[in-house]
Amino acid sequence: MNSFNNIYNAFSAAAIKFGNNTAIVYLGTHFSYNRTLRLADNFAYSLRDEGVQEGDRVIMYIPNSVQWIIAWLGIQRAGAEAVPITPIYTAHDLQYIANDSGAKYVICSDANYGYIKQAFTETGLKKAIVTKLSDLLPWWKRLFGWAFDKVPKGKISKDKTTLSFKKMVYAPNRHSQLPPIKKDETDTAEILYTGGTTKFPKGVPISHGLYLESALEQITICDPLFPGSENIVIGSVPLFHILGQTTALSVLLVGGSIVLMPKVNLDAIFDSVQRFKAKTLIGVPTLYRMILEHDRIDLYDLSSLEYCFNGGDVLPVEISERWRKKFHKPIYQGYGATETCGGVSMCPTDEDSPPKSIGKIVPSKKIKIVDPKTLTPVPLNKPGELLVHSKRMVKEYWNKPEETAEAFVKMDGVQYYRTADVVSMDEAGHMYFIDRTVDTIKHKGYRVSSSEIESVLQEHTAVIGACVVGLPDPKVGERIKAFVVLKEDVKGITGYELIKWCREKLVSYKIPQYIEFRDMLPKSKVGKLLRREIRSEEKRRAET
Repeated sequence: MNSFNNIYNAFSAAAIKFGNNTAIVYLGTHFSYNRTLRLADNFAYSLRDEGVQEGDRVIMYIPNSVQWIIAWLGIQRAGAEAVPITPIYTAHDLQYIANDSGAKYVICSDANYGYIKQAFTETGLKKAIVTKLSDLLPWWKRLFGWAFDKVPKGKISKDKTTLSFKKMVYAPNRHSQLPPIKKDETDTAEILYTGGTTKFPKGVPISHGLYLESALEQITICDPLFPGSENIVIGSVPLFHILGQTTALSVLLVGGSIVLMPKVNLDAIFDSVQRFKAKTLIGVPTLYRMILEHDRIDLYDLSSLEYCFNGGDVLPVEISERWRKKFHKPIYQGYGATETCGGVSMCPTDEDSPPKSIGKIVPSKKIKIVDPKTLTPVPLNKPGELLVHSKRMVKEYWNKPEETAEAFVKMDGVQYYRTADVVSMDEAGHMYFIDRTVDTIKHKGYRVSSSEIESVLQEHTAVIGACVVGLPDPKVGERIKAFVVLKEDVKGITGYELIKWCREKLVSYKIPQYIEFRDMLPKSKVGKLLRREIRSEEKRRAET
């Protein structure tokens, strides 16, 4: 499927083939394949000119935008490695990832430049490359955005450590002076940080070959519906997330177009579908529920949508049925993880899938469904932990040997990733998600670490113990609830104060929605926190 040895060469080939076709639509402005490639080349040259070396890591701390894609491609052309992170991270998160990854450069928007300056003194960051979200738009759109306060603004210092993204991409066209790309399919293209059971996010190194294999596999799943070059994808899913990269950004490898959304706005999504006749929508269950419940949905023509894909969490049957009844088309499901570079299973588009199925295993992946304790295979239709292998698979976490030893296992001489998810498979090869075996909360499509939130709560001077669990919720997957034990001599601390404390330390999707105070928390004989007992107690409470 993939004849290219690195991401840049694959996109460059698409640009040669589809040159004047629209690659990106950003805030109504069209960017052709040729223009996108030229700006990425210029950025690559400017990076090397500023001292970026082969293998250096560059943090991408910007929202979905044409700048994101140009920067990502430019980093690949420069021979460096991208470290995409969510733009809503605080200085605390940024500092951790900069130190863990060893990044020396960071690309940010002017709106979060302040966090960069805070992190500079505590990290090895050397330079910040700053962009305004309107930088590459026509002058009249920039003027409109400024005059009507439509574009977020931030103050930028003028010093040697701060560079202008705009000047770098509009630099004299000297990309021919760039050295040849040495990266091949086994080299790291990017490091994506993912949540899980540990206090800190874990870096997942994705190779060029793994990304191309997975991305092409997932973007071509809808070939039975329409040619890839005619695909127009609504890019509202974050590009720093593997879901957005493999199901939306990947359209640029086959000649289609991506309509970028800096943030999720339902009316903007509806308008873009209608105006550009978009064929593909990518979302998590929360998005599809919000669309169905939107009071202005019938004011728009969404009939061009042919492929709607759900990832990030299991789609409730109720949403699936309501969608099919309203639009007379299914929502196709899939299952994947950052560690597997997205899709492990996907629902085919040329056959019907059972209502609760998360699809069939994609060709590049091999799986085992095993007993979590003994790792012995379980029979068909029986639940077991899902193990995943692929030829180009991620083999370890970045700088995390203990977590690597827990998450990866060798069986019959082959390495597998332990997903910690319980699934089953029927005789026809349809896979079904059943449960999670670890203390990871799925909130709005994100994997949230219970221990990370517990650690933040326990940093508060009034807290002696904390237990965080996810409670089932049809709208967001799971709600986050914290059970807290206060020190004996502390009085007057409220749940509101602890939630405010969490807001200062955590990104928005990790903040508990509820705080309950307890005198003690259930623990095992060796002192291990028993979250399952809290979950069982909450389940019984909900059923009464």
